[in-house]
Amino acid sequence: MRALWTPAWIARHVVALVLVAGFLALGWWQFSRATGGNTLSWGYTFEWPVFALFVVFLWVREVQQELRAGRPAPEEPTEPPAAAPGDDAPVTVRRPVRVPVAPQAVPADDPELDAYNDYLAWLNAHPGARPGDYPGRKSSTK
Repeated sequence: MRALWTPAWIARHVVALVLVAGFLALGWWQFSRATGGNTLSWGYTFEWPVFALFVVFLWVREVQQELRAGRPAPEEPTEPPAAAPGDDAPVTVRRPVRVPVAPQAVPADDPELDAYNDYLAWLNAHPGARPGDYPGRKSSTK
């Protein structure tokens, strides 16, 4: 029960109370407008209390989860318990291992791709050059 009286939980309690009170007040305001002749307000008269009930539902669910959790986080064991072969010991679940995947090499059987990659490498090596300055460019005007 002490876990529900931390500053963060007090703020959550206050926010929940303010939201519920505000939603119910808005529902009452829409009810007064609906009885005054505004027919559209009848829908809002029932909508605002549903919002208030949703806030109460969320608040109750969060309180239950907090009470069930007990809050001290379990520490991960440094080594899994040794199990005998054939023993049905519980399985320890850990973080997944991320294995870097090497990029696959592109087959070099495409002469156009090779020429284009040479062109890009030349442009990268000569940042001030224009594409027309490329020495490997085939000229169609000769």
